[in-house]
Amino acid sequence: MNRPLRLSLLATALLLMLTACGGNANLAGNDSALRNIDTLVVIYAENRGFDTLYGLFPGADGIPGVNPSSKSAYAPQRDVDGSVLPVLPPTWGGVTLPGQSRVITQAQSANLPNQPFRIDGSDGFNAGADVITRDLVHRFYNNQMQINGGKNDKFATYSDAGGLVMGYYDGSGMAMWKLAQQYTLADNFYIGAFGGSFLTHQFLICACAPQYPDADKSPARGLISRIDVDADGKFARLTPAAGAAASVLKGAPKYANDGALTPADAKGMFYAVNTMQPPYQPSNVAPAAGDSAKLFADRANASTLPPQTQKNIGDLLSAKGIDWAWYAGAWNATLNSAQGDRKFASPTPNFQFHHQPFNYFANMDPVKHAAYRARHLKDFDSSFLQDAAAGKLPPVAFYKPQGNLNQHAGYADVASGDAHIAEVISQLQQSPQWGHMLIVVTYDENGGFWDHAAPPKADQWGPGSRVPTILISPYAKKGYVDSSLYDTTSILRFITRRWSLPVLDGIAERDRALQANGGKPIGDLSGALTN
Repeated sequence: MNRPLRLSLLATALLLMLTACGGNANLAGNDSALRNIDTLVVIYAENRGFDTLYGLFPGADGIPGVNPSSKSAYAPQRDVDGSVLPVLPPTWGGVTLPGQSRVITQAQSANLPNQPFRIDGSDGFNAGADVITRDLVHRFYNNQMQINGGKNDKFATYSDAGGLVMGYYDGSGMAMWKLAQQYTLADNFYIGAFGGSFLTHQFLICACAPQYPDADKSPARGLISRIDVDADGKFARLTPAAGAAASVLKGAPKYANDGALTPADAKGMFYAVNTMQPPYQPSNVAPAAGDSAKLFADRANASTLPPQTQKNIGDLLSAKGIDWAWYAGAWNATLNSAQGDRKFASPTPNFQFHHQPFNYFANMDPVKHAAYRARHLKDFDSSFLQDAAAGKLPPVAFYKPQGNLNQHAGYADVASGDAHIAEVISQLQQSPQWGHMLIVVTYDENGGFWDHAAPPKADQWGPGSRVPTILISPYAKKGYVDSSLYDTTSILRFITRRWSLPVLDGIAERDRALQANGGKPIGDLSGALTN
């Protein structure tokens, strides 16, 4: 065979391989280092943007005008009409919640300069990382309006928390900051989908938006959002409510209906993009009156999502005989409460039902698939660290901390979750599996906080805003800032490549959309690994 023909055949084979793996050009990267990983642990924290916690990190693309390593200038926040805001709006309702040792009122939060500020600094509120601030809106359509085509200049305008969106912390005292210094911090990692925790958890496992067929004929018909579209029929904004303030300085935005569901697409399908409840217990929807075993959520409740049937990463792993598990903090305690007196609404553990994505899928039916469910949906408190100590973690393990330890604004502080996650990592480093383990610590979404980096343009679902991600492993590059382009689907891409699985439809769709928009391929985390 002559040399040109041989090269041509090699090139064709490479192209076919890339296409089969979702078209990701990064698959030509460090394959040998990736093959050294036998155990992947994903720790999924909550609701903090990259600039919020790591905006001051040396060498990272941090806060413009504050971090010398920033790659862009600050874009000032703009009002509804596009004019530059003279000051940030107040934090509507105040910064902190009643009952805390220090209360920061709405009036005290007003008239901050139109720029990022330290929540824990004298230019902000002097509220440390151990103080619980109020929650901020973090929903599918809001996130797109805040990003504003990549300018990121309407976070303060389209938030129910006003100027608080521009706040950040000096994270240098955090335990996780120190781990980021020792291992790899990814500073170009975006959430897989726009908006909140419900949808981003779905993207973590299936790169897909949940479907709700015939929602307009169901109890959920009142949850269909009202939106305005542009001349091409693409989303432009949530339809404002009658009497909505003309300026964010006069009041938080109001909408006609910012619901959980999209309007029907061209094929008549509705999609769940904001929080809905799982069809199986534990769910925030109580069982129906006739459900004596209390295993299901009431299907007649508008918030109950029908069981999902799209392929997820668990399906692909199971089909190949590769074990996996989702470990949830307080899972057993909450499930017992759901089937008993349902007294699970206390601040501790503050279990979050919509943070359990596999519990939405039909093959987790607690009657039809009880054994499969028990094998893969596990309790952190009774199983995770015990499995790690015994060297019995499955090859793919997800860990979801309980509410008071997940760092979610509104019900958790930064410091408690930081200490907890660092301690979990310390225990994992003592596991017999540590020598070939990769720990990925990332955040489901930005929690409504501003970030200056423009997400890549892809499909209708995302990516959304940038979040911190730390990669910890004997094979992770040490003291390294990885600026490879990643999003939540990068975790799925890693799993797919490492265990030679089929590519999920959502990943292939994202790759096609990125290419159509002239974008770079999204990586599979191998850029952070070395031999």
